[in-house]
Amino acid sequence: MLSWRPAMGLVRRLVGGGSGIEALARERWEIAPPETRFVPPALFLEGQIERIRATRFGTAPEVVRHLRGGFETREGPTLGHALRGVDLVDGVLYAGSARRHLRPEAKARLLPPVPEEHASGVLYESWAGNRWFGNWLTDDCLAYALAECFGPPVATAPAPTGHARDYEHLLGQSPRRFARRRFDELILLDDQANNADRRARAERMSARLRAGIDAPPRPGVFLTRGESGDRRLLINEAEIATRLRDRHGFAIVDPLAHDARGLIAACAGARVIAGVEGSHLCHGLVAMDPEATLLTLQPPDRVTSVLKIVTDRRGQGFALILGAGGSGGFHVPPAEVEATLDVIARRRGL
Repeated sequence: MLSWRPAMGLVRRLVGGGSGIEALARERWEIAPPETRFVPPALFLEGQIERIRATRFGTAPEVVRHLRGGFETREGPTLGHALRGVDLVDGVLYAGSARRHLRPEAKARLLPPVPEEHASGVLYESWAGNRWFGNWLTDDCLAYALAECFGPPVATAPAPTGHARDYEHLLGQSPRRFARRRFDELILLDDQANNADRRARAERMSARLRAGIDAPPRPGVFLTRGESGDRRLLINEAEIATRLRDRHGFAIVDPLAHDARGLIAACAGARVIAGVEGSHLCHGLVAMDPEATLLTLQPPDRVTSVLKIVTDRRGQGFALILGAGGSGGFHVPPAEVEATLDVIARRRGL
């Protein structure tokens, strides 16, 4: 049988009557209250901001403001939305006139088949988490811990492999996975705000990942990126890593050469986690202490403050150096790495 919902939704959107899927909830409730918090400034050398040529995941004014910090912001509440009669078809949710994409490759259908099998549960995954490993680890895994409080967590993505599989095991996650289902009741979570409840879950997750690991303090870890992931090629990555090892006692760690537990053991005691900006740095973020600092090396044509959102959540430091060149190949002066480490030491007391 084909569902009429997407076709009706298209008609309503064309005449201006569409709405978000949460608006169709039969019940809404506040899980955690909103709050006001201070946004600290990032750590960087004078003149770095002026090098920005282009930004990602935010306009240039938004990214610059977040990097400069020094202001108060309102973090919203954590909310729950309970819906009835939601169809899941190949990574897209359909409810009434609304729909939500859950996977980057998912394509909405005008008349998708109505799933015959029924279920209920709590959705914890996000489009961003299904696209980028870092968002999955730092956001969706926190939402999973919240979802467990309200029912069986459900996901639409296939069972993960590699590091994601390792983390699911370490965190005791066992979601119900569906490609197509009719949900008699589906709970959606609005868990974007970094309020006290989300920060507490982040601390508990870090503590669980570090459990049983002996992690003596170390100066730092450089997590290599190479040419993996979305292209951000640091031409002199090996030079920077070697310099940090020889002059400052950093360990050089290739994430592809270790499982998740090995990466946690390597990063847990580090005072500084350094590397090219990207999801692989999240291995360090979930393992390192709140007193530690993340040092990101970024091309000036792809500057982002996304990982600063994660460090701000737990009170970790965030530092950056913008190199010369572009995403296809950029260079970071070693002297600026040395100077930025001095800034971190002065500001963070390391």
